[in-house]
Amino acid sequence: MIDLSSYAETLNGKPVAVFGLGISGLSTVAALVAAGIKVTAWDDKEENRHKASELGAEIKDLTQIDLSNYTALILSPGVPYTFEPHDVVVNAQKYDLEIFGDLELLHRSNHKLKTIGITGTNGKSTTTALMNHVLNEAGMSVVMGGNIGKAVCDLDLPEEGFLVLEMSSYQLDLCPSFRPDYSVLLNISPDHIDRHGSMKHYVEAKAVILDGQGFAAMGVDDEFTQELFNQTFFNGTRRLVPVSVKAEIPEGLFALNDMLFENKMGENKEIFSLNGLETLKGIHNYQNAACVYRIIRELNVADDVIQKAFQTFGGLPHRQYKVAEQNNVTYINDSKATNAEAAAKALASFDNIFWIIGGQMKEGGLEGLEIFKNKIVKSYVIGEAMEEFSAWLIYHGFAFEKCHTLDIATQKAHEEAQAFEQTATVLLSPACASWDQFGSFEKRGEAFVDQVTNLIRGEAE
Repeated sequence: MIDLSSYAETLNGKPVAVFGLGISGLSTVAALVAAGIKVTAWDDKEENRHKASELGAEIKDLTQIDLSNYTALILSPGVPYTFEPHDVVVNAQKYDLEIFGDLELLHRSNHKLKTIGITGTNGKSTTTALMNHVLNEAGMSVVMGGNIGKAVCDLDLPEEGFLVLEMSSYQLDLCPSFRPDYSVLLNISPDHIDRHGSMKHYVEAKAVILDGQGFAAMGVDDEFTQELFNQTFFNGTRRLVPVSVKAEIPEGLFALNDMLFENKMGENKEIFSLNGLETLKGIHNYQNAACVYRIIRELNVADDVIQKAFQTFGGLPHRQYKVAEQNNVTYINDSKATNAEAAAKALASFDNIFWIIGGQMKEGGLEGLEIFKNKIVKSYVIGEAMEEFSAWLIYHGFAFEKCHTLDIATQKAHEEAQAFEQTATVLLSPACASWDQFGSFEKRGEAFVDQVTNLIRGEAE
């Protein structure tokens, strides 16, 4: 648990409000109470309110009460804030209450660690885990959190070292003063528009990670990051290095033909090959690796140490994760692919795909994925998006089957892939959120893994 005693000294005995009592909210309550801070908390779920009460919080409806004596509202990232704000935000703003999230609270704990913040529409979890792995392999003291792993208020922080944080756009919205010492912005594509209200506001939320001083490695392969790079390079104070996996770029890093290069003063220098990295396949992972390389190189870690750490990276359980292989059929769990652009990364990496898709559809649907038609043998559609996805598949001439639920889709994909006469891949890459049928993309991925395991075990017995 983080130590908030220094933050408590700034409050002059005033209470703090906490709204949203999921995992991060409850850990926030626990850390505040442990520091002797008075806490009033609220959540729509009675079960969560009870848990917060047991931790020592006073329970009151924060959307209704007078907040004039409070010093801050600590908001869960899942609560609408800037666009069509939740009633609790409106109430807090009536009293000019400062509003922030747990990452900002972590910053105000006055820890001594150097921070590395990582964001992007796609790839941020893999990049965060890879950064953490390489630093560990280099013998550094490192802790990982944010939008991955433990809630930040539950972290045990060493006296010195590095804090690697995955930062979503929701979390960045709730960081009025925290800016990482080292930043990574991977890419930006349309996502979470319902939360931010427009693409402009979504880009602005991501761009927060480039504010302030420090160093940043930044992908420049999409129109939004390219424009941001130009704006920040000429008008900002943070030192930027551009990264591309599409073209040679001056004074930056780029990956071409499986090789990582650095350009300095017009000359290209080979760094090392990215070929053969089983858990970092595809150009999207080359972008992740290149950004990690550039940040860690800034910390004076040798190239051979970084390259060796890339080779031993185990990957993430729900991001193009190899679950099993049977009779020339490989089973891949890519449940974290919650939009079309993320699913495109997996579709580009495999062939003869039996593709399981669907769930709670995001803006744009499957737009752009028609280019992978020749890689896909058949699609199996589930969830709320089933009818709209089916119409899209018909329009583009895909073979598909409506399966409604993941268990039916996995069973059918397994049977037909095993009967296929060539090497094949059963791929769960839904291009959708999970909330219609599962509590999280992790739960969806775990269900897929369990069923694949049972199907293979059943045929082996």
